[in-house]
Amino acid sequence: MSEANAMPVRSSGLDGMLIGLICILGALWSLMAAARGVDPQMVAHGWLMLGGFAVGLFLLVNSYSGNGRYEESGLYHDNVVKAGAIATMFWAIAGLLVGVVIALQLAWPNIFYFDGLGFLNFGRLRPLHTSAVIFAFGGNALIATSFYVVQRTSRARLAGGLWPWFVFWGYQFFIVIAATGYLMGVTQAQEYAEPEWYADIWLTIVWVAYLGVFMGTLWKRKEKHIYVANWFYLAFILTIAVLHLVNNLSIPVDPFGSFSYRVFSGVQNALTQWWYGHNAVGFFLTAGFLGIMYYFIPKRVERPVYSYRLSIVHFWTLIFIYIWAGPHHLHYTALPEWAQTLGMTFSVMLWMPSWGGMINGLMTLSGAWDKLRTDPVVRMMVVSVAFYGMSTFEGPLMSIRAVNALSHYTDWTIGHVHSGALGWVGMISFGAIYCLVPWLWKRKGMWSRALIEWHFWLATIGILLYIAAMWPSGITQGLMWRAYNDLGFLEYSFIETVEAMHIYYIIRAAGGALFLLGAILMAFNMYKTIRGDVSETEDVVKPQPRAIPAE
Repeated sequence: MSEANAMPVRSSGLDGMLIGLICILGALWSLMAAARGVDPQMVAHGWLMLGGFAVGLFLLVNSYSGNGRYEESGLYHDNVVKAGAIATMFWAIAGLLVGVVIALQLAWPNIFYFDGLGFLNFGRLRPLHTSAVIFAFGGNALIATSFYVVQRTSRARLAGGLWPWFVFWGYQFFIVIAATGYLMGVTQAQEYAEPEWYADIWLTIVWVAYLGVFMGTLWKRKEKHIYVANWFYLAFILTIAVLHLVNNLSIPVDPFGSFSYRVFSGVQNALTQWWYGHNAVGFFLTAGFLGIMYYFIPKRVERPVYSYRLSIVHFWTLIFIYIWAGPHHLHYTALPEWAQTLGMTFSVMLWMPSWGGMINGLMTLSGAWDKLRTDPVVRMMVVSVAFYGMSTFEGPLMSIRAVNALSHYTDWTIGHVHSGALGWVGMISFGAIYCLVPWLWKRKGMWSRALIEWHFWLATIGILLYIAAMWPSGITQGLMWRAYNDLGFLEYSFIETVEAMHIYYIIRAAGGALFLLGAILMAFNMYKTIRGDVSETEDVVKPQPRAIPAE
């Protein structure tokens, strides 16, 4: 049966009732928060959340209007994937724009300073940038691609009726709550765990629904085999749920206040933060996007995964090793030395399986190396895998105690993070979206192949400028901060170390601006492709066939 002739799939009324109940309870609490909030931030968020839940109820009622059933024709539930692809690019541009702004602020501190506009300060914008790029851009890319991949590799429609839409809109709602909170100064000040307690509770509800939809789809699959990409996606979803619950444990000062106290304190808080928080890197930024790599590269180059056995080894070694790596952030702290050494040891061990996965991704091009010359999307995904390999070598190197003494808390760490976030996560996400848009909207290919080429080179040059600036900047910082004169005093003042970074920060801002420009070109290319405009330079790709899992 073709997609065009497929019968509409109707949802039961139970999912709508549960979603409606969640929205009603959320609206009641939001109204109380708006009326009785103990601080202005909570009052503002109360009104914002009330509006969000009201919109959710409206959309719910609208979806059940007429015959009282929600329906979408087609073999697969792809409208939510389409929405996810669009949201991915929207948040990519928003997050990268804020990143360029704060990079310029570091180069010229007064450039965006306005007395009385505290929400434009670096301290407010920095967590906004981090969360927007990682969780808004990266999170939407993972949700969209996972919903697409699990359907094709299972030959089953997304489970849950309305729940996939709840996951999508609920996640956007969380992003808005978190982002507006940062601008108002509402934050737990925990790396990768910035949102306050009420945003965390909402994300927990959304994430449980996400897990339910994904596992429900796997449960009703028509393929006996569970393709390896789904294992990576599932590990990402489950582990993020665990780390979110533990890493964000806090007690609100007031049920209608925006401030909370951490359950853990001191050394225990630091260990909890990095034992669990580092797995935002290990499973959100690594495992999830490896799911993208293991599906979209083979599909784009029309070749099987180079070694399916190696992909399984890659999966299980990451699962067992990554969870222990976090304490490498706490060298030379009050954390017991055995815990520091544990984090360092397992970080170094991660190098081997990570490079195994990199080799697996690159060697999938065996018999299709010509596509590196003819297909810029393949080139983009191969560069992303190369950056994955580089980042997973640099990370273990920086975890070694002696190297860590020079590199940690410097711009070297910033360069490392961005080589992974821009080079690996950003490029593989862009490549996946370039694949998805023609497949989902039934186009021959992207509107302009030339714009893809421009995007590739702008992004690649931007990344190289960024990390080439941050690595020497970080080494310079590390050397200057630990230099002492004959009297035992610091050789350099704080101002002198800042002055030494100026040229590096200008180069960093230029690299970020090029990466942002590439994303803007991609968004325009997507817009023209979705509209169905025809171009002489149209990128012609074959329609995607039905996925056949490896034996």
